[in-house]
Order: sequence, then C-alpha cells, then structure tokens
Amino acid sequence: MAFSVETCAAQHIGDRKEQQDRVSLIPHPGRKGLMMAVLADGMGGHTGGAMAAEQVVFKARHTFDVFAPADESPQQLLGTIINEAHTAILLTRFTSEQDPHSTACVLLFQPGRVDWAHCGDSRIYHFRGDQLVSRSYDHSYVNMMLKQGYLTPEQAERHPQKNVLLGCLGSEREPSIDYGEAVPPQAGDTFLLCSDGLWAYFSDAELGGVLAAHAPRAAAEILIQRARDRADGHGDNCSLAIVKLVEKKEERKPAPPGSPPAKA
Repeated sequence: MAFSVETCAAQHIGDRKEQQDRVSLIPHPGRKGLMMAVLADGMGGHTGGAMAAEQVVFKARHTFDVFAPADESPQQLLGTIINEAHTAILLTRFTSEQDPHSTACVLLFQPGRVDWAHCGDSRIYHFRGDQLVSRSYDHSYVNMMLKQGYLTPEQAERHPQKNVLLGCLGSEREPSIDYGEAVPPQAGDTFLLCSDGLWAYFSDAELGGVLAAHAPRAAAEILIQRARDRADGHGDNCSLAIVKLVEKKEERKPAPPGSPPAKA
C-alpha cells in the first residue's frame, strides 16, 4: 500500500524565560525518501540547556548528511548521533560555567522501515490509528521504581521525584540508549516525539485520539493549547514533532478522447 508522509514540528516556551527545547525535521540532502525527526530537552541553567539541546540537533543533522544505508545500520546511525552529542555536551562543560545536559529523541524514516532511539524522559510514541503500539520508557528514578514494582502507575504519576533522571546526555555516566522500530510501517501509523512539557498533561489514549482525528499541524496546535491550559501558568517548555503516514489515493487519469467507456 502506497502512502504519503505528513509532518509538523512545533514549540511553545511555556511559562519559562528561555526556550531550552530544540526540535527539527531533517530531510536527507541526497537520498529521496529519507527523513529524520529530532527532539531534545535541554537542562543546565541559563543558556546551558539550550546549548546542550542544540548539540543534539547539530550532531543529528551532520551525521545524517553522510548516512549511507548500504554501509551503516539504522541503529548504528542513531547510536552515533546520541553518543557524539553526549561527548560534545561534556566538552561544553569545560569551556563554559554551565552544567549542560539534554534528553534526546531521534527517529529515522526510510522506505520500508522506521527506527528510533531515545535517552532521558522525552518520549517517542507510535500509534496505529488511535491505538498505542509502543512508547519509549523514561530513564527516570520513578520509572525504575515502577518497573521494579515499588510503585503503581497512579503513585508514579503523583510522585514528587518524577522528574529526576537516571540517564541523559552530558552526565558523567555513559548515556542509556533504548531503540525501537516499525518494520514495515503502515498507512495510519503516527509517530510523536515530545518533551515532558507536553506529555505530562496527557494520557496515551488522549494523545492517540487527537493524532488520529487531525492532520499533524492541527493536532500540534490542539495539543499545545491543551497543555498550556492545563499548566495553569506553571508550564515548562513544550515541543513536539509529528510524522503521520497517510494512505495515498490512486489518481485516475482521464481516458483519451475517443476511447470506449470503462466497464462497470
């Protein structure tokens, strides 16, 4: 089944003084049908977080430019981007007075497959229609407690340390990287990358409903507005990227003049 790709990337500064998230949609400069979506949520005080998140997008763009599918696997590409961004952020610590860190979500779309990787608590969702197929799991203290059975999902949602990360780029330990894939993707699939300034205000079911019912740009506007309303004046930076696969309708060419009518 042939499908087309609809995309959107959007941000809101929230109620913060500085936008430290970064998000980008990157087409491959020389290979048709290859595209990357990147999202990073920077942390580390004034300008430090923004610099860290900028390194993630910069490394993604630079590494993707020289990506050759015949010589490198998707997982190798995604791992290289996150690890090289981590190294660059560490070097930034030595040349500035900040303590920069960042999350990273990177999604690679190419004909016949979609692959992704993430580190931190920015998320990647895969929906088919309005149903959740998979979601990345946060590298956080609360999620570790949840996995080990010490917390219920309800307790985790209300836990005061839900934003404490165990894995991110720029820390002394090597970044934890989780990978996912959709092989093959299908028409009706939607992939959402978003920072915690967005996902914190939604259930999986609500996200899937909005994404299934609307084109990416309209869905982005709805989700950001709802997040802003629910933040009630205390909202973080929020960012998202949406990649939606839509069935391509066959276009029938008009019959040439004088040809017999088509049979019913």
